[in-house]
Amino acid sequence: MTDAASSPPSYRVWALTGLPEVQPGDDLAKLIASTGPGLVDGDVLLVTSKVVSKAEGRVVAAADREAAIDAETVRVVARRGGLRIVENRQGLVMAAAGVDASNTPAGTVLLLPEDPDASAARIRAGLRDALDVEVGVVITDTFGRPWRSGLTDVAIGAAGVRVLDDLRGGEDRHGNALSATVVATADELAAAGDLVKGKTAGLPVAVVRGLGHLVTEADGGARALVRAAADDMFRLGTSEAVREAVTVRRTVREFTDEPVDPGAVRRAVAAAVTAPAPHHTTPWRFVLLESAESRARLLDVMRDAWVADLRRDGKSEESVAKRVRRGDVLRNAPYLVVPCLVMDGSHAYGDERRATAEREMFVVAAGAAVQNFLVALAGEQLGSAWVSSTMFCRDVVRGVLGLPDAWDPMGAVAVGRPAAPPKERAAREASAFVSVR
Repeated sequence: MTDAASSPPSYRVWALTGLPEVQPGDDLAKLIASTGPGLVDGDVLLVTSKVVSKAEGRVVAAADREAAIDAETVRVVARRGGLRIVENRQGLVMAAAGVDASNTPAGTVLLLPEDPDASAARIRAGLRDALDVEVGVVITDTFGRPWRSGLTDVAIGAAGVRVLDDLRGGEDRHGNALSATVVATADELAAAGDLVKGKTAGLPVAVVRGLGHLVTEADGGARALVRAAADDMFRLGTSEAVREAVTVRRTVREFTDEPVDPGAVRRAVAAAVTAPAPHHTTPWRFVLLESAESRARLLDVMRDAWVADLRRDGKSEESVAKRVRRGDVLRNAPYLVVPCLVMDGSHAYGDERRATAEREMFVVAAGAAVQNFLVALAGEQLGSAWVSSTMFCRDVVRGVLGLPDAWDPMGAVAVGRPAAPPKERAAREASAFVSVR
């Protein structure tokens, strides 16, 4: 605490001007020194990762940015539509693995520095040699944050800076013990610099003066800011994501015209085939109707078969028309999937009771797979409706789709973007469906 006569704590931050366009092979420390930055001991330089990547030749030709993201990804943490939050090679969890297609020539992308801490150390050493000053260096990049809107700069590399200020074991002004307070000082510095660098001003380097107590030789680099897996309560987010998907899953009967991403459907199929099944079998097949022609051909033939069945049952033409209209949910969807059951690997029994039970096991497995599929679609923000109509004309469906005789269509799933928010679902008290013995 300062006394009344002393100045209150303060710092100054400004952007450096005069830095030329950085090219592969450039010595960033020399470029910064050439601007006459007037650095003094205890200053902290905040350097945007893009210029570090350019200097280090991390500009790569990439006609497909997604392929570059794949190459830099260690694991996918979350996915929504085309956006992926991933852990990249540097251990950072961020959007698109940090692969950037802005501020770089068309047909190329920028990858993050291979080792941002080492990059920061080289810049720091270069400035010491060129200007005879002891400064800290922070390499920054832009992140979104869970639970918060908007972007901010954070530290992805650091040298000569106390990246974390561990206050645990101390006391606040009221004598309360600090048991969990660890301040991310390097991230705070990065955000302060971003206020003057900006995203479009072309000023990639900022200086902070007045926080010399954060400049130290005993730094561990920005890698220390990455939370260890054992301490990360939201590392996978699996249970939260599944609960959310189960909660929001609804039968959707009206869809927009927006095309469905085939990749999202295939990811849902990947979830579907993790369902349990008897005898270590894989009794599911998913027929994806991605063309309007294939959907129309199937639905036209099914409609004719359905009408013929209803008329044989003695239904009136009005009743027939009403029932056929129920199939409009399939006709109006931009994507259809026909899940099928195959009995490969099932056991043969001469006893009818056991044979029936055997088939029921496989049917239950098919239902589990379809449920997985619907929940995964909801996780992709896709609506769906599972309609049983193909089960009433399996031979017709097999014929028009060219399916093997052993494939039993188990309904059809309409898939698309919901045209309206789902209606509120009546509350269901779980205890009403539980019987305890």
